[in-house]
Amino acid sequence: MYEETLRADTMARGPGSTVARVVDGTLEGHALTGMAGVANIGSDRTWSGSHFDQANWFVFGRLTNPQLDAEAIAREWTKMTFSTDPAVVEPVVAMMMGSREAVVDYMTPLGLHHLMGRGHHYGPAPWDAGSERADWDPVYYHRADRAGIGFDRGSHGSNAVAQYAPPVAAQFDDVAQVPERFLLWFHHVPWDHTLQSGRPLWVELVAHYDRGVDYVAGMRRTWDGLTGKIDPERHAQVAAFP
Repeated sequence: MYEETLRADTMARGPGSTVARVVDGTLEGHALTGMAGVANIGSDRTWSGSHFDQANWFVFGRLTNPQLDAEAIAREWTKMTFSTDPAVVEPVVAMMMGSREAVVDYMTPLGLHHLMGRGHHYGPAPWDAGSERADWDPVYYHRADRAGIGFDRGSHGSNAVAQYAPPVAAQFDDVAQVPERFLLWFHHVPWDHTLQSGRPLWVELVAHYDRGVDYVAGMRRTWDGLTGKIDPERHAQVAAFP
């Protein structure tokens, strides 16, 4: 996720105006620059309460050099954390590199966001409304109704696209050009809107949810296959972590 963000092209000074170049100062000619983040660090031995969560903190620090590669950093972390044995490093790094998209698939596919219904954080739940505060309902964030789903942040909606450089704004503003991973963040579209796969939106959403869950099931199998290659205490902790 960090790498994707850093490599995103803002187009603020034409092509190549990446977030990384904003951060390192080369885009605007700043000698002193920085990158700040918020992390849930506590008193746990793992810093963050879970072994793999600690990798997110590690990669954030390493990417203060925004030219580094996320997979290479994951490999560093795995070797320092679990083992230098390739039979451990390769499957663990593969899990890590796919885990972000798995979460997107089973929680926030196609640009859905902030899904926090009563008792769960999954699914658009267009019926879940009427809380004492509107922003406690998922529909506040994705505007799901009988007609469709998605928040119109285009020029005919909230016009949030206006904060981007014109070439980027024009892409996000056009339902035919916006990358599908951002579709429902920028547009309210019918439930039967056809996606690039040829499937209608609702069917595509279900496919993403299923793919994310299947990936997690595969991760569990991979981790089970590392029994005996990682110390029993930490292996059991990771396997049991919700």
